[in-house]
Amino acid sequence: MADNYLERRYEEVFGPSARKGPAKRSAGLETLMKRNRSYREYDTSYVVNRFQLEAMVRVNRYLASGRNAQTLRFRLLTKENGSDKLQGLYHLGRALPELHLPRKGAEPEAFIVICATVAPDRNLWIDLGISCEGMLLKATEMGLQGVIICNFNPAEVKAALDLPLDPLCIIAVGRGLEKIEIVDAAGNLDYYRRDGIHYVPKLSLEDIII
Repeated sequence: MADNYLERRYEEVFGPSARKGPAKRSAGLETLMKRNRSYREYDTSYVVNRFQLEAMVRVNRYLASGRNAQTLRFRLLTKENGSDKLQGLYHLGRALPELHLPRKGAEPEAFIVICATVAPDRNLWIDLGISCEGMLLKATEMGLQGVIICNFNPAEVKAALDLPLDPLCIIAVGRGLEKIEIVDAAGNLDYYRRDGIHYVPKLSLEDIII
């Protein structure tokens, strides 16, 4: 391995100033989980690179997998290798149809398409949920944002990307533009927007313990 390879790759992802000054303490798990919200609008001036997507997918090597089957497979898409093929094939913000998301000029431009080598069953769906959350927490740790997309036609996506397997879901990745806040739920759990803020109602601890 060439000298300073890791240092150069680190600077490529996080910027040349990222290694200067004292090391910052990593955010705790609960803090990362609070920051890990579903972003539906992105800053297209920020370009996500393959190295960042690989860092997200790498966490799957350490995540739980039913029967240790490890059947999930991943297609990484950036602006440089065909992410534009996905535009128009998915929809965001099912609870906000009046916004026609993703908004023109604020579309995500990097994606991880998740497939599997076996037919879906109970274990696979659990593995998929664990994988999505693990990868998005890694994105949050790196200062990125994302959203899990399930609103798409699998056959159309498979054909557009020439995938050898059926896609289960898509994770969009980028620098989110929205301001998102968690609020206590008061009956209705639908997310909503007001005065430029995206609100996400969550049940209380007392509500979810039985």
